[in-house]
Amino acid sequence: MTAPSDEQPGFAPDDDAPIGYMQRTRDYYEAIGYETPYRWAHYTTAPFQPLKKPLNEARVAIITTAAPYDAAKGDQGPGAAYNGGAKFYTVYDGDTSKAHDLRISHIAYDRTHTSAEDSGTWFPLPQLLRLAREKRIGGVAPRFFGAPTNRSHRVTIETDAPEILKRCREDKVDAAVLVPNCPVCHQTVSLVARHLEAGGISTVVMGCAKDIVEHAAVPRFLFSDFPLGNSAGKPHDVASQAFTFELALRVLETAPAAQTTVQSPLRWSADHSWKRDYSNAAMLSAEELARRRREFDAQKQIARGIRESAA
Repeated sequence: MTAPSDEQPGFAPDDDAPIGYMQRTRDYYEAIGYETPYRWAHYTTAPFQPLKKPLNEARVAIITTAAPYDAAKGDQGPGAAYNGGAKFYTVYDGDTSKAHDLRISHIAYDRTHTSAEDSGTWFPLPQLLRLAREKRIGGVAPRFFGAPTNRSHRVTIETDAPEILKRCREDKVDAAVLVPNCPVCHQTVSLVARHLEAGGISTVVMGCAKDIVEHAAVPRFLFSDFPLGNSAGKPHDVASQAFTFELALRVLETAPAAQTTVQSPLRWSADHSWKRDYSNAAMLSAEELARRRREFDAQKQIARGIRESAA
């Protein structure tokens, strides 16, 4: 007999696995000078509300962490730098019968590997409307809801999630699809999904940060192994977006119990090197880390001013 070869035919590379965003971001912020590690929300069980009616009779809502475009708030276009001035701090809603320009410059999506040109990758309202026309779902809720990307667990749990549940009940929502973008967004929508589910509304999270969502223990999760900012499919690829949304609905319909995760079979590209880049302190020089610390502090000041003026 011979010893097994280290080169196993057909195996994927060991580093071609979902990014560990919790550890990656802890290491990153430590490297730029923040000594206290962030504590991510962690539960070991989750509430679970089976659909109360068939999906073709159900009213479905979208919950997003994207922000309405406001020309007065600086550059929010494709490829824009992180823009703390475009953040929002209270729940908002929008009329689903109208077109909306929602953008993600205010959050930490993957700016290296996606350009944020196609809102279909983070705001799948067109797919939801199409499925309503095709009678796949009973109807689209009259409003979609914006969930603030909040690092405070308490504010999300005690303020934002109850407000979203209240508005969903006003709109007689049966089920909700939650679409995050950045790492903290994934935590935010996970906490909101848990609250909605406990309040009698079935949910599915569509996301790209597997470790964060599963750490928070959500009822149902469709995981796409894509760069952050693409939870609803690939940019400029309507077939990908349609497939991803349909798969999310199947998870919504068929999940047998809480903490059901389904991974999309779609791959971002044949080259998995994009997974090495996001907030990877080991790949950054001391000068670049210092520049990022200065930039982060400046954005924090902008965001603090917005919060204080809104209070």
